[in-house]
Amino acid sequence: MKSERRPTSGPVVGTVVRSRDGQAREYLGIPFDLLATGERLMVTRMRFRSGMAAAPHSHPHEQAGYVVSGRYRQTIAGATHELAPGDSYVVPGGVEHSMEVLEDGFVIDVFTPPRVEFRTQPDGS
Repeated sequence: MKSERRPTSGPVVGTVVRSRDGQAREYLGIPFDLLATGERLMVTRMRFRSGMAAAPHSHPHEQAGYVVSGRYRQTIAGATHELAPGDSYVVPGGVEHSMEVLEDGFVIDVFTPPRVEFRTQPDGS
């Protein structure tokens, strides 16, 4: 991943990942780009196509998302909502959730802690 490390204030160093430098990945049939990743969080750009679905699942990571484009039907802990551009959500760790893609689009998802399984290359390396 091409990234730029720039000093912020004091000894802390930040990371910038340009949109074009996101690393293409796929997990359980959902394509996404791995963007900035820190010690305690990870930013992804999910690339959804109409008809795709993320089956009901849970993971220990807290997940927050922002809908950039497209339309979605999301269920979190049994409550279903339709999402459109500009909407955002949070899924606490361990809570079952799912997503049905109604219209092609992109969602920015942030996970904390980072999802180790998302870091692997498409070829498994």
